[in-house]
Amino acid sequence: MARRYFGTDGIRGQSNVFPMTPDLAMRVGIAVGTIFRRGHHRHRVVIGKDTRLSGYMLENALVAGFTAAGLDVFLLGPIPTPAVAMLTRSLRADIGVMISASHNPFSDNGIKLFGPDGYKLSDELELEIEDLLDKDIYAQLAKPAEIGRAKRVDGDIYRYIEFVKRTLPRDVTLSGLRIAIDCANGAAYKVAPAALWELGAEVVTIGNEPNGININLECGSTHPEALQKKVHEVRADIGIALDGDADRVIIVDERGEIVDGDQLMAVIADSWADDNTLRGGGIVATIMSNLGLERFLGDKGLTLARTKVGDRYVVEHMRNHNFNVGGEQSGHIVLSDYGTTGDGLVAALQVLAKVKRSGLTVSEVCRKFEPVPQLLKNVRISGGKPLENPVVLQAIADAESALANNGRLVIRPSGTEPLIRVMAEGDDSAKVEKIVNDLVGVISSARSAA
Repeated sequence: MARRYFGTDGIRGQSNVFPMTPDLAMRVGIAVGTIFRRGHHRHRVVIGKDTRLSGYMLENALVAGFTAAGLDVFLLGPIPTPAVAMLTRSLRADIGVMISASHNPFSDNGIKLFGPDGYKLSDELELEIEDLLDKDIYAQLAKPAEIGRAKRVDGDIYRYIEFVKRTLPRDVTLSGLRIAIDCANGAAYKVAPAALWELGAEVVTIGNEPNGININLECGSTHPEALQKKVHEVRADIGIALDGDADRVIIVDERGEIVDGDQLMAVIADSWADDNTLRGGGIVATIMSNLGLERFLGDKGLTLARTKVGDRYVVEHMRNHNFNVGGEQSGHIVLSDYGTTGDGLVAALQVLAKVKRSGLTVSEVCRKFEPVPQLLKNVRISGGKPLENPVVLQAIADAESALANNGRLVIRPSGTEPLIRVMAEGDDSAKVEKIVNDLVGVISSARSAA
């Protein structure tokens, strides 16, 4: 069944343009509320959001839908995505909702859904929701006496702060560290600086003045230049860059150099393996993770299991095969000992624990391997199926032959934007660059001809 609404991470798109309209958000509330209205107890849903201007609009539409379906709604306000997952379980809610487009610009927004176990919904459940959305769902509305109630519970962010603090080993404090943190003018602008300060750090915060339209704007994990500058300026020991909904993290070391998700997974896997707490014999990452990470883990006797792109697929593989560390190069780090989804702040604390225990600098701790030259470029598309063009298919086959056993080629449509992503990596950087540029040219030509 073809998907009309859901992508790789919930429903996402430009605000006030289909599918991110208040009408559809209300229908999502009714449809999801109908599916999760099981048994005779008083059903409840928790709704969090980031700081986008459109969050108010979508929040109210979702409240209308869920209450019309007979669910009570707990409004959490601006709060990280992993906090919504955690509070869904903590508050024994039937469903959790995060209104966010993650790292996308403010003009986009999205709806992420969590089941009562705190995990993102399966493909099967998403298809069931899609099926309901295209039907007359108003027959599913609750009777007048069963309409739900809604209330705001902003104080529950402190439950998440305490949860985050407990993930730092008891023998470790952050005292003596100067930490610069970039909250991306997003969902973590309150909780992240508070948690770090309460753990003993000296905290310098940027990206903590959201105004509805500056989320991810030249800040956060997708634009770490501001944090690099701040680390130099205040001579910080480490910089932590979160994205708009704080489910991903990028580190900046004391020299101002960027440490991506692959390096962070290597640090955590190596540390946990030494402590005999790493499960599954390795970690789970996506097809986009660097070949250097795979080689590093192999030298340690550990494996790298790869999934298609999307942290939900990483989590699915982790659950099915008993791994407790997984993630993406972009900084989604999933540590299932602590949570059910990516959590940028919790991942950063595991790195900080290693730094404090070792007495080494962040650059010494976080440079676990030399990345294989890798190049990623995007081709914007407006329609058609250029990846089915015979000329493109032949160019891809030729590129794979050229890389042979000394690299990898990944070409895929984005699940969140109208883009085709072209990535190649290999030991010969000049060959990698030529392959990517040639493929981008062929795909662009096929796009124009479509």
